Amino acid sequence: MLVLGLDTCLNSCSVAALDGARVLASRREVMARGHQERLAPMAREVVAEAGREWADFDRIAVTVGPGSFTGLRVGVAFAKGLASALDRPAVGIGALEALAAEAEGLVAAVIDARRDQLYLQIFEDGAPLMAPDVLAPGAAAARLVELAGGRRLTLVGSGAPLLAPAAPGAEVWPLEGCDARQVARLAMARAPAPLRPLYLRAPDARLPA
Repeated sequence: MLVLGLDTCLNSCSVAALDGARVLASRREVMARGHQERLAPMAREVVAEAGREWADFDRIAVTVGPGSFTGLRVGVAFAKGLASALDRPAVGIGALEALAAEAEGLVAAVIDARRDQLYLQIFEDGAPLMAPDVLAPGAAAARLVELAGGRRLTLVGSGAPLLAPAAPGAEVWPLEGCDARQVARLAMARAPAPLRPLYLRAPDARLPA
């Protein structure tokens, strides 16, 4: 199966082309802004580097959040448009699940959601132990202790250092964004469904009074 993976949810832009387990091409750039301008050119670069045409892809995979409201909308809109133009299915992958796929065993994916909050989801061998949630740091630490039960684990994501004190001995991988290679891999085993952004809280932006 040939899959194009996309991620714009967090502080990076990432695109990857996979043919089964084989990575044909991938690119990733750290950026807090500018996803809308960079995503399409990066996707063209990856497709060209992979030596394929757009029509060769069997499905399009994209992270659907939680994360930056602007960033995740950019990725979802691009994936929807591309899937429609190619008449191919699209698959949405949670950003926390994509982050957790970087490690094995017991993994807590943690994103710094700002405003003294964290997005958290905990996995064991790829299976979720909880639904994605947005929590204050203290509540997130309590959930981590409850589900980890003192076992060794890996903390992955921009919020990982903030939870490290609650998990002594844990490996800490403070990744700023998801890897589109993991997004594509996860999508191969997922049934296509309508893309829906995963919002765990209201947007920060407010309309002017």
